[in-house]
Amino acid sequence: MATFTLNINGERREVDVDPNTPILWVLRDQLNLVGTKYGCGISQCGACTVHLDGTAVRACMLTVSAVGNQEITTIEGLSENGDHPVQKAWLEVDVPQCGYCQAGQIMTAAALLEKNPNPTDEEIEMAMNGNICRCGTYIRIRKAVKTAANS
Repeated sequence: MATFTLNINGERREVDVDPNTPILWVLRDQLNLVGTKYGCGISQCGACTVHLDGTAVRACMLTVSAVGNQEITTIEGLSENGDHPVQKAWLEVDVPQCGYCQAGQIMTAAALLEKNPNPTDEEIEMAMNGNICRCGTYIRIRKAVKTAANS
């Protein structure tokens, strides 16, 4: 076990965990930030996507020891009141069905729009590739990203 001080959603949080613990389990089990979901555990589905210094990363494979001083943003920290443009577009377009993958989808879309505020359909598909939606809402996801880009 080791003590790590993490910068999560703008707050410094201290945890005492094994250095090889994936940040997903630190968030969920140590800090009770359960919006980040466990999906596959092998970085293939995107349900666990968080931002690391603004870049979308898979929390299931990122160890706590690899984070260092970088800022982690979870779905809980994306906006204080759920009013981030991507979150609002998700509701406007009525994207979710079961909702399980949506936090990871939203975090990936928000990172894309931060770097590219007006992506083409192809750029959206490339950025969102690897975020699996079991319900198949991909067309609505792309429409929501475009809606957020235009807001």
